[in-house]
Amino acid sequence: MDISYNWLKDYINTDKKPHEIAEILTSLGLEVGSIEEVETVKGGLRGLVIGEVLTCEKHPDADKLSVTTVDIGSDEPLPIVCGAPNVAAGQKVVVATVGTTLYSGDDSFVIKKAKIRGQKSEGMICAEDEIGLGASHDGIMVLPAEVKVGTPAADYFNIENDTVLEVDLTPNRIDAASHLGVARDLAASLQLSQPEVKVNWPSVEAFQSDNNNYPVKVTVENEEACPRYSGLTISGITVKESPDWLKNKLLSIGMTPINNVVDITNFVLHECGQPLHAFDGDQIAGNHVVVKTRAAGTKFITLDEKERELHADDLMICNEKEGMCIAGVFGGSKSGVTEKTSKLFLESACFNPVFVRQTSRRHILFTDASFRFERGTDPNMTIYALKRAALLIKELAGGEISSDIVDIYPRPVADFEVDILWKNIQRLIGKNLEQGLIKNILQALDIRLLSENEEGLKVAVPPYRVDVQREADVIEEILRVYGYNNVEMSSKVNSTIVYSPRPDQHQLRNIMAEQLLGAGFQEIMCNSLTKAAYYESSTQFPASQTVELANPLSSDLNGMRQTLLFGGLESIRHNRNRQHPDLKLFEMGNCYMLKEGADKSVQKSYKEDQRLALFMTGTKVPANWNSPAQKVSFADIKTHAENILQRLGITGRQWQTNGIEADLLKEGLQYAVANNQVMTVGMVSTKLLKQFDIDEAVFFAELNWDALVKIAARQEVLYTELSRFPEVKRDLALLLDQNVQFSAIEAIARKTEKKLLKSISLFDVYEGEKLGADKKSYAVTFVLEDTTKTLTDKQIDKIMKSLTAAFERELGAKLRG
Repeated sequence: MDISYNWLKDYINTDKKPHEIAEILTSLGLEVGSIEEVETVKGGLRGLVIGEVLTCEKHPDADKLSVTTVDIGSDEPLPIVCGAPNVAAGQKVVVATVGTTLYSGDDSFVIKKAKIRGQKSEGMICAEDEIGLGASHDGIMVLPAEVKVGTPAADYFNIENDTVLEVDLTPNRIDAASHLGVARDLAASLQLSQPEVKVNWPSVEAFQSDNNNYPVKVTVENEEACPRYSGLTISGITVKESPDWLKNKLLSIGMTPINNVVDITNFVLHECGQPLHAFDGDQIAGNHVVVKTRAAGTKFITLDEKERELHADDLMICNEKEGMCIAGVFGGSKSGVTEKTSKLFLESACFNPVFVRQTSRRHILFTDASFRFERGTDPNMTIYALKRAALLIKELAGGEISSDIVDIYPRPVADFEVDILWKNIQRLIGKNLEQGLIKNILQALDIRLLSENEEGLKVAVPPYRVDVQREADVIEEILRVYGYNNVEMSSKVNSTIVYSPRPDQHQLRNIMAEQLLGAGFQEIMCNSLTKAAYYESSTQFPASQTVELANPLSSDLNGMRQTLLFGGLESIRHNRNRQHPDLKLFEMGNCYMLKEGADKSVQKSYKEDQRLALFMTGTKVPANWNSPAQKVSFADIKTHAENILQRLGITGRQWQTNGIEADLLKEGLQYAVANNQVMTVGMVSTKLLKQFDIDEAVFFAELNWDALVKIAARQEVLYTELSRFPEVKRDLALLLDQNVQFSAIEAIARKTEKKLLKSISLFDVYEGEKLGADKKSYAVTFVLEDTTKTLTDKQIDKIMKSLTAAFERELGAKLRG
């Protein structure tokens, strides 16, 4: 939330500089994330001057262009080619001179001398949207005739410099989501040393109804969703551009001025934190406002001209015929204030946070109003804000207040009454504060003292402090104003010896990260929130086990991830779309699941585990002058994944592999250690890659980190000297059925020769018509070694015959010559 320093000082008299205020607010729990020097218009209109169009003629070679000469107070008039339809001689206009930088959002461009269709152009006559003073692009800005030529545009438009404090509000501090809310906290802190500091709330004592010529009836049908609804009418208004002071206030915090009425509602929102809505009175059928929900499926067109389908729990502000506004969220296209509006109904309400939050997320509509309503606005602020806005509208738009205030508030919200004990204040703060100081702090925070005795106080907390309802909450308020840094640190530190489980998980994670980084991988961190639709057709990760969010931020973040696969594929797509196709990525993160058939309302129905995922795609070795490019393969991802197991002390003799072909993987292996599934390695299915718009093979490995850590804790790292005796290699070419995988060969070999078989590897696969239908050939290398003596030919031949017999017996294999 942005807070303007100039605006803030309207409500509190202090000579503190912006950085000093930022330090105080941060110490109060309103952390200031950044301090930025700003101008109400980006660039400060530097290089723009007021000019007069001396001549204007049609461009000889372009029907929609005009050739003008413009006097800007310099020695010679400027030749300028202009494309605006409304440019004419005699106009006073805003001119961007050569060298001026104009801004459009984050983009910018510099005005240069140019020739446009053969005609010289040395500047630009500007429309209001081109210089950041509005949104209109219908034509150039035409200024009053009395404006002096050569006047800097910054002076004419009263451009101000300001400092904006970006306050990172926590969800519980919605009371500070306004300039007056921040001023209130700031004053409470400053009063400890400067008792004279006060918050200057703008007076509304001048408010009164001028007549009762335009009454509007209000009916609240859903009191649960709308605890308080206030409103009044104003007639005879003139909707026009806002004065500079109001536009500058809004521009300083990044808001675009629209018109005087809408700008006033936005101004009051950011001044006191109470959202308002102004309805065009001519659009209120029957002069009757009804607050209610409508039938599910009802169509409603919002201000952004989008048709939305209402939910049965969406609270609406309606007239006698139709809906006019989604309550607390977004206005309707018909009932908004326009330049034709002459009378209006001004709404100031308090809506149930739950209703607003659910509606906002259902329709993916996040506005300044919904931000405040869904966190809980002050029900006692509605009347003050209504009067404040009505007085400003009379001042800036004219008209008369044409009705009494309608205020429907059937169940007023009472203050929270809290008992506080002196001893608990001392115990929780860790310091004995004077009772007078405590009471002064409470008073500065609008917390009323109801009674006092030797043991403590009874206080009344105003409803706008939705997070202060317990004794500990009130004590925390005292402490944050007194200052955490003012509580001295004890010179004595008490500690206990805590058992640290082995292995050290953090150290182990760092070891794995360093190993992968050394192998050329890059770490990614993806959101644990994901799109639940990813799991809708999966059998490997059933949709029934997805943990779905009750109030998702959006339809793309409505579930918790069951696997790291989809986040990795999103990262791959993002990088490939930015010309980074060769990727080796890893991620360590938690995955979440609902146990199959479990009750969602029971906490034990959910499980969470930590996973490590590897991704490889693209080129492994780029092409050069003497060798072609090499693509990554299944063997590459398998090697890196197995290296992790081995680094954890888990050897190839301990794991068992089984071939799998899941819906998300075209082919792959599943690894188990002591009957625990610890790893899956495979190639991502073509269907899934197409879903993510990836046209390159992606290889994926996912390790159950929690299970591996438990296994690693039982492993003893043993060191042995290198063998003094040579190892022996023997190759076999095996003719096998098409469905036999290498993992089966490896398992049989290790079972047959447990003592002298050191390793086994596959170095060639061949398929062809000469082998016969459904046949393939595996060329396999066996490494034999005896660490105590040199192997003899007789021993080697015996082992190889045993292996060959085992392959023939269990796999139907035949040796190829």
